[in-house]
Amino acid sequence: MARVALTWLAEPGNRIVWQLVQAHGAEETLDRLIGGDIPEASLRAAVASRSSSGDPRRVAEYALRRAQRLGARVVVPSDDEWPTGVQSLATLELDVGGRISRDVRPPLCLWVRGSRPLGDAFERSVAVVGARAATPYGLHVTADIAYGLAEQEWTVVSGGAFGIDAAAHRATLAAGGFTVAVLACGVDRPYPVGNAALFEQIAESGLLMSEWPPGAEPLRHRFLIRNRVIAAATAGTVVAEAAARSGAVQTMSRVVALNRRAMVVPGPVTSAMSVGCHELLRRYPQARLVTGVAHVLDEVGRIGEYLAEPARGGDHVRDGLDEESALVLEAVPRRGIAGPEQLAARAGLGLRTVLRRLSLLEIKGLVVRRDGGIALAALARTPVARTDTPPRTRFPA
Repeated sequence: MARVALTWLAEPGNRIVWQLVQAHGAEETLDRLIGGDIPEASLRAAVASRSSSGDPRRVAEYALRRAQRLGARVVVPSDDEWPTGVQSLATLELDVGGRISRDVRPPLCLWVRGSRPLGDAFERSVAVVGARAATPYGLHVTADIAYGLAEQEWTVVSGGAFGIDAAAHRATLAAGGFTVAVLACGVDRPYPVGNAALFEQIAESGLLMSEWPPGAEPLRHRFLIRNRVIAAATAGTVVAEAAARSGAVQTMSRVVALNRRAMVVPGPVTSAMSVGCHELLRRYPQARLVTGVAHVLDEVGRIGEYLAEPARGGDHVRDGLDEESALVLEAVPRRGIAGPEQLAARAGLGLRTVLRRLSLLEIKGLVVRRDGGIALAALARTPVARTDTPPRTRFPA
């Protein structure tokens, strides 16, 4: 109850409140804050203002009763299901100014809707985030990555917003996988309202999670506060699409500072929704370019668990030829025939070498003898098969 009250008095992540709780416990810290024994003037003023609108303990009791009626629960660090990854926020230091970049300490408590233990859900998890005003390209890539992660039994974490977030959640659900929506408001308050049905699906088969009590409003600054939890609780974060000014870009700064896997999907250089992604790749040498689920799994999996095949062109029987055989084959005209002496002159090789290589090429079915000369076989004329085509969409439209 004390942790719930403290989260209501001061926004989550507050550095001073967290330090006081670590040193004196939540109950004593609550007593000190209510009594005005606060070392920082701005926090003292904020607590006084909030306290004037209600008794923090009564507010906490009401929030707990409301959560019970909703079927939600509050999780604290002493609980077995507490996600251990968020504790790394205890030492996070960012080299940018502002209160939100200063107050990045671990949550005091977390509100959860859904039956699966929170820590278990985050044990193998990847965040997939990005622009609300996503393009068809971004939605396609996001859904393919999320679907593939779900197939490999990774939890997909996102923020429940329109665009990339919603695409990641929906693709995970379509694959029968597990997804977590980390909200910037109460777990009983669907925001955006257009995703209300999606949130109900997630609550039934996944988890809704928030640092704010039921009924809390989705204020703008809370989305930025929320992003540090997404960065800390997961093994890595994929930014699928992001404009120059995007919350996803801010999330990635936390991911890099926490030494989590930072992954970025590139996009068309002419797209405003890829400017943020490209800037992340330029700004952070640690960020890895990923183009599909194979690259993501290669980053977050254990060493040797997943190995992404390098991109390459199509295979052809000519690929296995030695250099001299390849020169001889290249010298054979595409139409008509040529004698060994002509081939030797065109390839710049000795006649005996050409004769030996012609025998090898004939065995491989690449050349045929015809009318006293050498001609290309049908196999040598076959176009190279494409093996680098985009992955087929595996999820509902």
